[in-house]
Amino acid sequence: MISETNIVHTRDYSRAGLWLLILGIVLVASNLRAPLTSVGPLIGVIRDDTGISNALAGMLTTFPLLAFALLSPFAPKIARKFGMEMTLLVSLLVLTAGILLRSVPVVGALFWGTALLGMAIAMGNVLLPSMIKQEFPKKMGLMTGVYSVSMNLWAAIASGISIPLAQGIGFGWRGSLLFWALLSAVSLLVWLPQLRYRHQRSAAAQGTVAPAANLWRSRIAWQVTMFMGLQSLCFYVIIAWLPEILRQQGVGSSSAGWMLSLMQFVSLPATFIMPMLASRSSNQRMLVGITSALLLTGYIGLLGGSILFMPLWIILIGIATGSCFSLAVMFFALRTRSVHEAAELSGMAQSIGYLLAAVGPTLFGFIHDATHGWNVPLIMLSIVAVLLFIFGFGAGSSRYVLSEEKNIR
Repeated sequence: MISETNIVHTRDYSRAGLWLLILGIVLVASNLRAPLTSVGPLIGVIRDDTGISNALAGMLTTFPLLAFALLSPFAPKIARKFGMEMTLLVSLLVLTAGILLRSVPVVGALFWGTALLGMAIAMGNVLLPSMIKQEFPKKMGLMTGVYSVSMNLWAAIASGISIPLAQGIGFGWRGSLLFWALLSAVSLLVWLPQLRYRHQRSAAAQGTVAPAANLWRSRIAWQVTMFMGLQSLCFYVIIAWLPEILRQQGVGSSSAGWMLSLMQFVSLPATFIMPMLASRSSNQRMLVGITSALLLTGYIGLLGGSILFMPLWIILIGIATGSCFSLAVMFFALRTRSVHEAAELSGMAQSIGYLLAAVGPTLFGFIHDATHGWNVPLIMLSIVAVLLFIFGFGAGSSRYVLSEEKNIR
């Protein structure tokens, strides 16, 4: 339960101002997945309507990931220059423009709009975790849970209502995707009041910004980065192709979309609880082991193809992906000593990590086209789950990125 007495923040807020900040964080987080997860259930319809291949359809998920990879290292620098508040506001404007553009009835606009919204989401991905560390340093676990649940809740809703919006209400797939411009527009309006802190933040930052942290030689930073990348690869491959996998196994289109939604809904409790468990643990290795085992079990279950046990495998994968994401985000704060380092680690991990993840949807679509089945892709995902444990075991050690040998907590 969030209350004014158990939230510790770094600047003086009125009661209304504090709750407006929390609401703003919740709404910005809500936009970081919904415009992407709304595509998965519709990808077969989009492919058939536009005549593109499975591999090219996978690019609808890959383009945003490439944008994450390209922009993430620059997000901390942009935010230091213009302020986090203004940077996030502009990203919401760009996000809305991208959603509008991809709904224009031209194939090229579909891809350009997708790339544009990916650029906008990249900024929020990097900046929100560091803003939480900055504004709520004593309640990072709680606020990270709130942020993660908001993001995944709306991601689940988007997956579940995409087909009903397109077919049930009759919006068509373009109208279904366009729907999410409403959420980004509302978020933009709610975030506007935060601009009053921009000049105060920028002036303070000019005197306090430390030299750029050299994370590229840090073993812990690379382990966090690989953990981030592998969990993202798992998530986006499933988001892009789970409905198609299920349809090939005999599940109907609408049911397949709701199974994807189920996966994300069941992730919500783990997404909320995991950051608090992680923040209270001396290290997070046991948590990494449990989540990796759940993920591997779910993939092996999907590989078996039993429709009877399908909900169980989907639930295991959902719990695991939610937990892994929350752990990855918490590592940005837990493995660093300052807000500056957290932002730099977030930028590095999301840049390299999402570049790795970007390979997933297109590669798995290509492998499916080549093998005419989903067994090989699912075997590959099982191997990724094992790698996730290996890198997560290192990332979960109780050390800081710039002091692995000298400073052990």
